[in-house]
Amino acid sequence: MVDMSATILHHGHIALLESASRLGKVVVALTSDLEIQIHKGYLPELTFEERKIVMLALGLVTDVVESPWVIDEDFLMEHRCALLVHGDDNRNLVPSELLRMYPRTVGISSSVIRARAAEIHLQEVGQARNEER
Repeated sequence: MVDMSATILHHGHIALLESASRLGKVVVALTSDLEIQIHKGYLPELTFEERKIVMLALGLVTDVVESPWVIDEDFLMEHRCALLVHGDDNRNLVPSELLRMYPRTVGISSSVIRARAAEIHLQEVGQARNEER
């Protein structure tokens, strides 16, 4: 099982899913919209159902299940998963023998992409205002 929010899918997510796929079938524990809103303070750009469609289309993912913010051993067992795969920023409550952590991809995150998009949008708005004058 790989848990993620994947509010904006990027190459770091793909690298983690590829690593997990080398261990066996990949079930993505995709954080619910409500959990994202509670813990990150915003609604995701794509809804849970939209993010699920994207995940299943990747070919690396066998199944997607809606998940809480924190995964525990019971959640793994409920979904018949032997391991939790996560970036090295893991805060889940899973015993170390059930956890495989991989380094996060340096320089990328959904937050970074979100900030880039906001900056580009502001530049475009400024440019449009200048053209109106």
